[in-house]
Amino acid sequence: DFGKYQLWQFSLHILSAVTAGLHMLSLVTVAAVPGHRCEIPDVDVNMTMANLTDTELSLYVPRLPEGGFDSCHLLNTTTNESYKCDSWVYDDTYYKTSRAIEWSFVCDTRWMGAVAQSIYMFGVFTGAVTLGNMADKFGRKPVFCWSALLQLIIGVAVAFTPDYFSFLALRYLYGIFGSAGSYIPGFVLTMELVGPSKRSMCGVAFQAAFACGIMLVAGWGALIKDRQLLQIVYGLHSLVLIGHYWLMDESPRWLWANGRPREAVDIVKKALKMNGSPINLETAEFVSKAGAESRTRNEDRAGIFDLFKTPNLRMKTLNVCLSWFANSLVYYGLSLNTGQLSGDPFLILFVMGLVELPSYVLTVYLMDRIGRRLLTAVNMMGGGICCIVAANLTMGTTESTSFVIIGKFLIASSFAIIYNYSAELFPTVIRNSALGIGSMCARTSGALTPLITLLDSFDPKLPSIIFAVIALISGFLIFFLPETLNKPMPQTIQDGENFGKGDTFFTTCCKKDKYDEEEAVTVKPPASEQMEPLGVTR
Repeated sequence: DFGKYQLWQFSLHILSAVTAGLHMLSLVTVAAVPGHRCEIPDVDVNMTMANLTDTELSLYVPRLPEGGFDSCHLLNTTTNESYKCDSWVYDDTYYKTSRAIEWSFVCDTRWMGAVAQSIYMFGVFTGAVTLGNMADKFGRKPVFCWSALLQLIIGVAVAFTPDYFSFLALRYLYGIFGSAGSYIPGFVLTMELVGPSKRSMCGVAFQAAFACGIMLVAGWGALIKDRQLLQIVYGLHSLVLIGHYWLMDESPRWLWANGRPREAVDIVKKALKMNGSPINLETAEFVSKAGAESRTRNEDRAGIFDLFKTPNLRMKTLNVCLSWFANSLVYYGLSLNTGQLSGDPFLILFVMGLVELPSYVLTVYLMDRIGRRLLTAVNMMGGGICCIVAANLTMGTTESTSFVIIGKFLIASSFAIIYNYSAELFPTVIRNSALGIGSMCARTSGALTPLITLLDSFDPKLPSIIFAVIALISGFLIFFLPETLNKPMPQTIQDGENFGKGDTFFTTCCKKDKYDEEEAVTVKPPASEQMEPLGVTR
């Protein structure tokens, strides 16, 4: 299930998760919006925020109804009327430079920062659809390696963009290759290589590596104050993926399913040798077997549309897509808005990544004991409830921050499980496409998240309520998916259609209740006369 060969390949695959997490959240620091207010003529010198008391500041800046100072208006000292300003000064305690400072992503142009993050997510959306399908058709390794090279080039190049619109164009390409191109094929490669007993651990480890990428964003952001150098450092992290062209193997499952049995068997023989196995495979025997299978199977053209052709696969696909959408919405809603929490933004972002690690440890422990379905549903609904509670508490207080962190803990767990769950629900021939379309839905909500947060201009609670309602609905619908714990992964389209028919949380509970009733009324013979049926495992 998990010998030296799998460990070696897994250690290569998981690096793509670190870089994906780092690239995904890089804009949080590179385009951070620090505390700011309108520039006061003859008071703020050289675009530097003067240190004024609240009494002094109230002479120049109007107050908001809740008591704080308006960051978009100044007071006319003669008429005492407020007017919009067109230049701002920024608190440089944590950020010396950023794209937001250079291009003034504040007040009426606040949407520009949200669009910059959204365009990256639309890039990931595009990559999930196109590259996911390409990985099913042309192989996991080619897509992985080309994406690694391109994310390195674009990740560095985006630091030098001179204007906003070229910045958006590169951010879009950065999203395609930075957080989709290598990450999804890398995850699928791991799921197709390790045995059933280690799929949960390896799958969740990918999410932990993604969280480590988020912590790297915070760490480098705290150390490097120049936004251009900071983005270059982020981009150069993709160097760790370049050697994979020579070190990483293609998926034997994919090779076998796509009529390349000789290459598949050669990789398996290499793995057996590295694992010290005494098993000796005869290549010719397996090649002839694969030839016979290919003549009886017409699935060479299986692709993303096969997810919707049959009723059971279609319902599973739609349910899983909503789950990806909801998980991503809440996950990035909490991650991208760390600036609204009081305190050191780098420390808060680091903690928001760090809190995921114990979540994943607990998830690995529970996944193989209570299953994927129940754990995903409970975590999603719990995360939704935390969003509602936090929204109704005063922002920046210890209580509000605590519920945000608990919500992140729960939603990180369900987001990790949905990767494994999706890989186990769908057959090999369209597994990468299934993860691709799931990731597409996640990136759609990820792209909408920065825009939804702008709704706090109407009501500060509105974004959190939207996140919570969608999470609660999706969490409940998860109960209608089949359980995959200790079940073999389907291989063909027909396997995928037949898998889990009639298996829901409610039917399982009914069966359990019926079994318990039967056990209660059964008169057991003496222990000496009891015999366990052969082959039954309790």
